[in-house]
Amino acid sequence: MSFKELNLVEPIQKALKTEGYSQPTPIQSKAIPPLLMGRDLLGCAQTGTGKTAAFAIPILQGIHAEKQSSKEKRQIRALVVAPTRELAIQISESFRSYGKNLGLRTLVIYGGVGQSPQTKSLGQGVDILVATPGRLLDLINQGFVSLKNIKYFVLDEADMMLDMGMLKDVRKIIGFIPKVRQTMFFSATMPNEIGELAKSILNDPVRIDITPVSSTVDIIEQRVYPVDKVNKTNLLIHILKDKGIESALVFSRTKHGANKIVASLSKAGLAAEAIHGNKSQTARQLALGNFKKRKTRILIATDIAARGIDIDELSHVINYDLPEVPETYVHRIGRTGRAGLGGKAISFCDYGEKPLLRSIQKLTSRTIEEVKDHPYPLVDTTIKPKEKSIRRPSASRSSASKEDKQKGKEAKNGKVRREKRTSDSKKANSNSSKKRKNLHWSKG
Repeated sequence: MSFKELNLVEPIQKALKTEGYSQPTPIQSKAIPPLLMGRDLLGCAQTGTGKTAAFAIPILQGIHAEKQSSKEKRQIRALVVAPTRELAIQISESFRSYGKNLGLRTLVIYGGVGQSPQTKSLGQGVDILVATPGRLLDLINQGFVSLKNIKYFVLDEADMMLDMGMLKDVRKIIGFIPKVRQTMFFSATMPNEIGELAKSILNDPVRIDITPVSSTVDIIEQRVYPVDKVNKTNLLIHILKDKGIESALVFSRTKHGANKIVASLSKAGLAAEAIHGNKSQTARQLALGNFKKRKTRILIATDIAARGIDIDELSHVINYDLPEVPETYVHRIGRTGRAGLGGKAISFCDYGEKPLLRSIQKLTSRTIEEVKDHPYPLVDTTIKPKEKSIRRPSASRSSASKEDKQKGKEAKNGKVRREKRTSDSKKANSNSSKKRKNLHWSKG
């Protein structure tokens, strides 16, 4: 199937051709037809499957058709809610790319930056709004955003919103949207709470499952390096010195860890930048922009900041730390297998992370090839319990110790004897005083 067979209007087909799109991905070919018919959609799809185009193209075509038959003032017709700033920005860029020949206006709003430019753009009229939950609610409460004319609603990466504690805000936002609308709900995984939310907002949806989370992209070459925790940075430097690695997205479990990795690589002469929640939005966008333009070859990221990173032809993903949730591994390595492209995924595994590796292999139903022939092989193969250190003193120290103990014992005994004498003396004085007092009363 080609995009021409999906009954798309000419301006959209022209934009897709300019973007280099020829064949729709599985989720696009399955989602676009029912969405063009106005059906609700529940999509279970991991990152890199092309789901943004799957919902953006039908929305653009629907709003375009309405604009042709109406000359009303610009109003927000479509709302897309995404969990992170990076993902929201990426979605808005996709809308602009696919709809550049339609004359529609797309705006992205998110926190971490001043709201004035965003409110100014809202005042000029918007057709499609892409937003993170917190900033959207803030602007709704201030009266800058009205959702009463929403006809298309998209909730993207719903499971991540659950992880980030955003579902309360999402439910508040849904309360501002008309009940009669077309809803598109996407999630990489479907835990119970997400399933319940989907049921509550979808009306007889078409369900599409693409590349289930339990199976990784087969074309990605995956390897794991057993290595002691203290040598992970040395191994990373060794690997990244290979100029054959065109671009590497390195995942750290923590923000502090990401900063430490950047500092260590810098000392080794390897330029890298970090992207995580403690960075300002300007710094995050600059780092991401440099990575996309190949000005920076290495980007260190945490999982939350990495959602929404869409990079063409990313050659390597490196798991410096294995994720504690096995599904996260699938999301991570999917960054290097986008749109059917191949790539390599390298994971470091210290002894303490072996249970995490087993969980990943169980989820993906495959054994990841181990690379043991490297300069920093795993040495610590057991986790030893902490033992109390026992000093065995020399004979001289031992005798000295005995003498000290004897002196201490004698001193203690002496103190007891002194205390006893003092007590006896006090008792004797007390008895003598009583006798004198009794004698005095008897004389009286």
